[in-house]
Amino acid sequence: MEVSYYPGCSLEETAAAFDQSVRGVCSHLEVALTEIPDWSCCGSSPALKMDRLLSSSLAAHNLALAQAQQPAEVVVPCPFCFRRLLSAQQETRTDPRTRQAVLDVLGVEPNQDLKISNLLGFLRYDVGLQAIGARVQKPLSGLKVLTYYGCYLVKPAAVTQFDDPENPVSMDQLLTVLGAEVLSWDFKTECCGASLAVSKTATVCELSGRLLREAVYRQADALAVACQLCQANLDLRQAQIGKMHGTSYHLPILYFTQLMGLAFGLSYRDLGLPRHLTSPAALLKAKGVIP
Repeated sequence: MEVSYYPGCSLEETAAAFDQSVRGVCSHLEVALTEIPDWSCCGSSPALKMDRLLSSSLAAHNLALAQAQQPAEVVVPCPFCFRRLLSAQQETRTDPRTRQAVLDVLGVEPNQDLKISNLLGFLRYDVGLQAIGARVQKPLSGLKVLTYYGCYLVKPAAVTQFDDPENPVSMDQLLTVLGAEVLSWDFKTECCGASLAVSKTATVCELSGRLLREAVYRQADALAVACQLCQANLDLRQAQIGKMHGTSYHLPILYFTQLMGLAFGLSYRDLGLPRHLTSPAALLKAKGVIP
């Protein structure tokens, strides 16, 4: 299987571990990721707040580049990029003025039939649980995990059209096939504070703190995430949040692709796991996931 791959800006630097694990897992599943050549920013939050046409044009530019490739589907790991590319496609499809304005800027109209998939949905539904389960070499038996989707991957439902916006299950199903024990909770799509980490740190600590406190209460070994901002807020702020709560947190925050890679027998280092501030090494050794 071959698909166009749009990594997005974060996966080039701050979320390089996510990109590492995505490429490793897809290679193991014999999925060829053809990176879109000369891709640019998707036009997410900063551009969108400054100039909507700029944001739509940036996203449409990347769709036009993907359109020039042979694969009929583009896969996007970042929930922000996924939503922005989808929004631009929908805007140019339904609003003639936006379509014409973007066409004037780019000189090309994005393909309205191009399939845009977030990585989780692509793996769960296009690759499929059966194919994923067949590749498992080291089941994650005994590992108690809470799935955290965040808000951008499934909301607004009219745009993302992916899973249940209040109680998504795709990651739960995927991790269950890997052998993990997926715990239940009501915080799957609660906000972590997203990109407010610098401008409103206290708000981020409060929102992310609710998630950490609940995860500990549920006796989870780790949180599985599908978003690099969720991973950063929940991983990097644990000491700060612990001081607020009068306790100490040491909860690994893992990308779901890293858990897939571990179950496939890929190496700890190749999955980018040493990059995490809250190291999962001791936990994974204790559970027999890594030697």
